[in-house]
Amino acid sequence: MKVPLAYGQGHLVVELPDQTMVLRPRPQPGLPDEHAALLTALETPMGCEALHQWLKPGAKICIIFPDITRAMPNTRVLPWVLDYLHRHGVRDGQIVLLNSTGTHRPNTPEELEVMLGPAITSRYRVLNHYCEHYDEMVQCGTTRTGAPALINRHAAEADVRILTGFIEPHFFAGFSGGPKALMPGVAGLKTIISNHGAANIGSPQATFGINEGNPIWDEMLDIAQRVGRSFLLNVSLNEEKRITGWFAGDLVQAHRRGREFVRESAMSPVDGAFDVVVTTNSGYPLDMNLYQGVKGMSAAAVIIKPGGTIILAAECREGVPAGSPCDHLLRSVQTPAELLARIASPGFEWPEQWQPHIQTLIQARARVLLHSAMADELVRAALLEPCPDIAAAVRAEIARIGPQARVAVLPWGPLTIPYIAA
Repeated sequence: MKVPLAYGQGHLVVELPDQTMVLRPRPQPGLPDEHAALLTALETPMGCEALHQWLKPGAKICIIFPDITRAMPNTRVLPWVLDYLHRHGVRDGQIVLLNSTGTHRPNTPEELEVMLGPAITSRYRVLNHYCEHYDEMVQCGTTRTGAPALINRHAAEADVRILTGFIEPHFFAGFSGGPKALMPGVAGLKTIISNHGAANIGSPQATFGINEGNPIWDEMLDIAQRVGRSFLLNVSLNEEKRITGWFAGDLVQAHRRGREFVRESAMSPVDGAFDVVVTTNSGYPLDMNLYQGVKGMSAAAVIIKPGGTIILAAECREGVPAGSPCDHLLRSVQTPAELLARIASPGFEWPEQWQPHIQTLIQARARVLLHSAMADELVRAALLEPCPDIAAAVRAEIARIGPQARVAVLPWGPLTIPYIAA
């Protein structure tokens, strides 16, 4: 069978055995009128008063939006939100739009214009968050390990915080969206390193689909709530990036409703583990770099047999990216086992260590191959095996194991999270 894999800004068509199990999100129709549904969500939110009742005269408003690595339809959502604010008396100068970069690189003016539209970037104050600019942050207590809980001043000192984003299963936070806009989205690097430390990443509760009881999620929510009340505006999306639901209002209640809606379409039971799993990182923008690509690996790892083979198709047009803390950490060792031991050593801390940590945890269980635009030597430097021909690699594994080999494919990667039914 021919299976189109989400790859870059298009698809990679791969010939796979007819017995391959294809795991896709359950189809969800886009809303017939996204704008009308948004207005209803803002006027009848979950667990709090309508957004216009939050808007006192002269109030400082901070709208937090996802960076370029997320598929949030900002160019549709933000103009509608801004129009709503203006119709309720808010002036341009009251508004700051803050890009929740977390530990990612800042987005360029050209990228921001593509992400938001020139009508927004030319009219409003649009800022990148810089996780190491500690003088631009406010401390909200400490993390569980004693690190300062630092949040961008524009977000922390706003009278009204509007947290936008979209909800999908997340490989160590349970689901995306919700408090992630604040923590790690606009948090300090020290705070993020503490929250994403080896003990938390290694917790069995820090995985897809688990929020309450997940040490990473619980602390994210705790820190976000210390900042004060925030108005949540999250969406769910289908494969065509159409909005399938709005989840607005109280941070906890609206997100809980959203993630249960997403769980129904995005999490799929299977009857057992597989010898080979082909996966993606859901295409652009999530497969821009290998740092994000661990999400697709993680989705496959849930259903791989010990000693099995995961093949990730991710364009990685930006590389790891080169020169990033993640890149330096991967290059600091010769094998995944060596890196896993280094991360587990007492007192070890490194920016972005969670990507190599999760990658090497997966590699302790399975072989991982990467099909990408990266040169082979760069793939090997990232402790992975290059895979120039996905179909040939699958055939080789079947020839090695025998015709009984079980093969699965996740054409949209982490937009579908399989799990082995009890």
